[in-house]
Amino acid sequence: MKTRTDPRHKKRREVVSSLFSYLFNKDQLFSPAVKPIVDNLTEIDNKIVASAPEWPLERINRIDLSILRLAVFELLIKKTEPPKVIIDEAVELGKEFGSESSASFINGVLGDVWEKNDLN
Repeated sequence: MKTRTDPRHKKRREVVSSLFSYLFNKDQLFSPAVKPIVDNLTEIDNKIVASAPEWPLERINRIDLSILRLAVFELLIKKTEPPKVIIDEAVELGKEFGSESSASFINGVLGDVWEKNDLN
């Protein structure tokens, strides 16, 4: 059973925090776990926009965007965890850091990414 003290959950929290900071300071140094995400931001953001066309990136809550970027990276590029685990973790991060509607928004976007990219 996953908890907030689980090392993988803690690592994801740190990555989301770094990605959130990156939105405000593009010149910052960040952990090696964040570099491949930043290097692939164009591809990742294109997938997010395609899965949430009514929400331009500028309108997405910044913490939700950071969570989505991590999850899309893990789903489509890193591919080391099962998709359901990645989506569940992202939803949990949304509940922990986001607004009241963050978890359902994140779940919906990632569900669409899953379907469009045939991650079954």
